[in-house]
Amino acid sequence: MIDVSETHPAGSPVAGVRPARPPAHVDALSREILELKRKHNAVILAHNYQVGEIQDVADYVGDSLGLSQQAARTGADVIVFCGVHFMAETAKILNPGKRVILPDMDAGCSLEESCPAAKLRALQETNPNFYTIAYINCSAEVKALSDVICTSGNAVKIVQAAPKDRDLLFVPDENLGAWVMEQTGRPMRLWKGNCYVHVEWTHESITRIRREHPDAPLVAHPECTRAVRMLADEVCSTERMVTYCRNSPATHLIIATEAGMLHRLQRECPGKQFIPAPTSHCRCNECRFMKMNTLEKLRDCMASLGPALELPQEILTRARAPIERMLEISAR
Repeated sequence: MIDVSETHPAGSPVAGVRPARPPAHVDALSREILELKRKHNAVILAHNYQVGEIQDVADYVGDSLGLSQQAARTGADVIVFCGVHFMAETAKILNPGKRVILPDMDAGCSLEESCPAAKLRALQETNPNFYTIAYINCSAEVKALSDVICTSGNAVKIVQAAPKDRDLLFVPDENLGAWVMEQTGRPMRLWKGNCYVHVEWTHESITRIRREHPDAPLVAHPECTRAVRMLADEVCSTERMVTYCRNSPATHLIIATEAGMLHRLQRECPGKQFIPAPTSHCRCNECRFMKMNTLEKLRDCMASLGPALELPQEILTRARAPIERMLEISAR
């Protein structure tokens, strides 16, 4: 996490990111990356939480749903996934014949770690009527055990489409699951997992920033706790945040999600000021896993075409069905 002492207006360095390096160095790296992309017929996919330098060279920047959709229809020979491990796995599941590489193979996720496949399987065996809905922030092995996948952007729709005669089991994010229950009225058994970044925001810290900026709407991710969601003007996925902020008449907005999102918002909503929601420890909040990827690592992985993601054929086959079910429901 980084301590940022002030907010930044649109067009200036984004709150929550590291100090800018010499532009010439960034430009040189970016040119190398674009040349390697042409050489290998590659596509660069980047999550909204990646550092701004990576977002700026990506072919597509988005949330988990948008990235999954892009991965499913790409014609590139090489998929370069700038995100965390489970996201690259999803791309590989949808494109088993393509080479999927990521800048840092160790970029993980606290949600993925909270739900080991063996423990999920043991719970499923206690109730054969479970219908398992897995948030995409999970391992390929957990996806292979699931009936359908969801993202924060389509979770409500996925739950609404679930069979009425089944007992719903939602894994692994209990906060997202609780929010979905609030929206749908459908009871679910919730796995006890959370995103370590989003639970850092508290009722106290959000109340404080709202007092400082009484006219600024608060936009929060559903992975935040209920105490924070109750204070929000809008609870939504990162992709929906872009639309909400663009259409809002407000010129100042408070954002409660990972700090990388501020770069995308400032780029797409010029003239508006985005205030990073503070925690009790810092003025913004970063995911240490998302920030493991750097422009240098991106260049290096494209030069060597590695590290490449590989999965057992059985997992590829079993995990593909619930992802495709999600994409089909989302397209309705």
